[in-house]
Amino acid sequence: EEALNDYLFCMEKVYTLADYITINISSPNTPGLRDLQHGDNLKKLLSGIKEKQEKLRQQYQKYTPIALKIAPDMDFEQLQNIAQLLLEYEIDGVIATNTTIDKSLISNHPLAAETGGLSGRPLVNASTEVIRQLRSLLGPESVIIGVGGISSAQDAKDKLEAGANLLQIYSAFIYQGPSLIHNIVSELNAL
Repeated sequence: EEALNDYLFCMEKVYTLADYITINISSPNTPGLRDLQHGDNLKKLLSGIKEKQEKLRQQYQKYTPIALKIAPDMDFEQLQNIAQLLLEYEIDGVIATNTTIDKSLISNHPLAAETGGLSGRPLVNASTEVIRQLRSLLGPESVIIGVGGISSAQDAKDKLEAGANLLQIYSAFIYQGPSLIHNIVSELNAL
């Protein structure tokens, strides 16, 4: 019930230091957080965040963009609602996506029943599809940051072709190290 105040407090602390601020409403590891992705909860959150962003812009004479990080586990109607609100409140970007709660791709794994989000390879197709749908809903001008299961140049290319403007890499970076970035960029240039 204090989510908006928590986000606003954090915005104040990092506003002048950040290149952009991520509003994460999609971590399955935080109980109740994903409830903020829907209906009036999301409207209230985005309205308050946009208002605070404008106040901080005036106060510091600096514009720090806001990106909303969403889950991959939404249907098209839910994505439509989010896209509409992103446009209505002129949110600077969307990060698609966070981890998934869908464990069907690893159902035979001994740890499949563990709670929390699943990242890495099992997420790649779902996140790419969310990017594709968001691009069709948001049009060409909106910024989409693609994330989720990128571990190769082909994964990166797929996300870019689906409509991502920028990419983030987490899990594969941990396992493959900094050379992953060089390899992806080199291979993308060769494609």
